[in-house]
Amino acid sequence: MSGTVTTVSSNGEYSFTKPNRESITLLAGLGVEGDVHAGVTVKHRSRIAQDPTQPNLRQVHLIHAELFDEVAGAGFEVAPGDLGENITTVGIDLLALPVGTLLRLGDEAVVEVTGLRNPCLQIEAFRQGLLKQVVGRDADGEVVRKAGIMSVVRTGGVIRPGDPIGVELPAGPHKRLERV
Repeated sequence: MSGTVTTVSSNGEYSFTKPNRESITLLAGLGVEGDVHAGVTVKHRSRIAQDPTQPNLRQVHLIHAELFDEVAGAGFEVAPGDLGENITTVGIDLLALPVGTLLRLGDEAVVEVTGLRNPCLQIEAFRQGLLKQVVGRDADGEVVRKAGIMSVVRTGGVIRPGDPIGVELPAGPHKRLERV
C-alpha cells in the first residue's frame, strides 16, 4: 500500500485553515516546525482546557484528498489546508489504517498514526452543513468520522508535495482508529 503527498500546510497562529507551503519540516516528538499545534503536550485549545499536561497525540493531521471529491458531490468546495490539515494525501485509505501504522513520508520522515480527527463545530462555521458530511453514522448507528487522521512524529524530515508515502502496518491484531 502506498500513496502520495499532494499538499503540505502549516500555520503558526490559531486559525481553522492552514496556508499551503512548498515544504514543511517534521520534528521528532513535536510535530510540524512552526505550526501552532506542535509540541510534546496538547496544543488544541479544547484539549488544553481539559488537561494541558496530556500528551499531544495530534501533532500532525493528515487528510485524504478523496474526501474533497466526496464533499464536492454534496455541493461543498473544500481545498487542501481548508480543514486545518498539515498533509493532504492521495491513494491511501487513511481511515482504514490501524492504530500504530507507520507512514514513511518522503526520504526521511516517519509518523505513527494515533487515531481519528474528531471534527468540531469549527467545520460548521467554515461551511454550513459540512459537519454532517464529515461526521455521520453507519448502518449500525456507529459514529463515522471522515475528517482525517492524527499522528505523532517518530522521525523528522522535510515533506513536499509529490513525495511518496509508504505504509507499514503494525503487528496484529490491529486496533481500529478511534477519535483522539
